[in-house]
Amino acid sequence: MAKAMTADEVRILPPYWEEAKAELMKRDRIMRKLIPQFGDLHLASRGEPFSTLARSIIGQQISVKAADSVWRKFLEVCPKCTPVQVIRAGDKLAGCGLSKRKTEYILDLADHFKAKRVQCDKWAEMDDEAVIAELVQIRGIGRWTAEMFLIFNLLRPNILPLDDVGLLAGISRNYFSGEPVSRSDAREVAANWEPYRTVATWYLWRSLEPVPVSY
Repeated sequence: MAKAMTADEVRILPPYWEEAKAELMKRDRIMRKLIPQFGDLHLASRGEPFSTLARSIIGQQISVKAADSVWRKFLEVCPKCTPVQVIRAGDKLAGCGLSKRKTEYILDLADHFKAKRVQCDKWAEMDDEAVIAELVQIRGIGRWTAEMFLIFNLLRPNILPLDDVGLLAGISRNYFSGEPVSRSDAREVAANWEPYRTVATWYLWRSLEPVPVSY
């Protein structure tokens, strides 16, 4: 169920959001019915780049509930969630419920940030594919995680995460009466959403899980 936004959420409304809603509702009959169901809810940034990526790695291949539990334990060990703090925690991260592999991934992420092997201060000016190309060089970050970062941290308006099961499920439910859909089907439906594919994706996620989740 849609809920009232906090003052912080109102302040960080993506600048394209209202225009995107109007365009999508004008072009797409499904969006015309779906978007009004969520009132003033909108996409909001998930914080600093490092913590956003660390949380994305933690959430890979586990449920939202499990990911939230591990994240809370992670913040008990690394309350500031900085690269230096994570590196100092080292093997203690395993006690948060992280697998050995995910621990290695988060430590590698921290090392990339500490050694400045990523240009996070330039990401805002780089195009989508350039940011993805840089991120996927970090262990544990594939294209899906990079796309989630573009959506939830950089608030890019036109991301279509074709590897996302929630997007495919949302298209299946809303456009194909629950029938399975392929990436090709999804791409065809999404052609009508340009240049606001992020916004349409977000509303399809909400149609499955009304309360926004963190990636």
